[in-house]
Amino acid sequence: MSDVADDHEPPWRLTEGGVSRALSLVEAEVSRALGLVEVAEVEQLGATLERPQGRRFFTGQGRSGFVARMAAMRLMQLGGRAHVVGEATTPAFGEQDVLVVISASGATPTSLLHAQQAHAIGGTVCCLTTDRTSPIALLSKPCVILPTEGSVQFRQVLFTQAALLLLDGLAFALAAGDTATQWRNHANLQ
Repeated sequence: MSDVADDHEPPWRLTEGGVSRALSLVEAEVSRALGLVEVAEVEQLGATLERPQGRRFFTGQGRSGFVARMAAMRLMQLGGRAHVVGEATTPAFGEQDVLVVISASGATPTSLLHAQQAHAIGGTVCCLTTDRTSPIALLSKPCVILPTEGSVQFRQVLFTQAALLLLDGLAFALAAGDTATQWRNHANLQ
């Protein structure tokens, strides 16, 4: 028998003041995690992404995959050549290219395979993870560590929240106020 109810009431409910408490908790946790990030690691990632040669590829699974897609979209809007691994239009990865892996554990099997393949090709592997000693982190330079231990949120939710905001902040820094390029490259068939 499944734990999923079909035609029954959902197993959740709001308590008075629950939304305010939850939003305050999420804000505090994300702020703490981003405040503990080594800025030098993020600057190294930014320097790697702004290299003129090569393309930028992004990968992640589950919620990390959504963050990877958003980061690739943001770099494309900034005028960069950015792709998401596994999409039908993604080109072959080469020696001049950069792969950014987003994986809380740093050991997600599919993401690890992508990192190993990119490393074997001779390209640059970068990652966002929580574990500096993980297999993906050991293949990556630079590697940005997001310290998210102690979160009361479900599993690795804090990791993906912090990863999204970190990558959006990095894109904002790379854009240096250039909104014209972003608007020019923004999707217009929607």
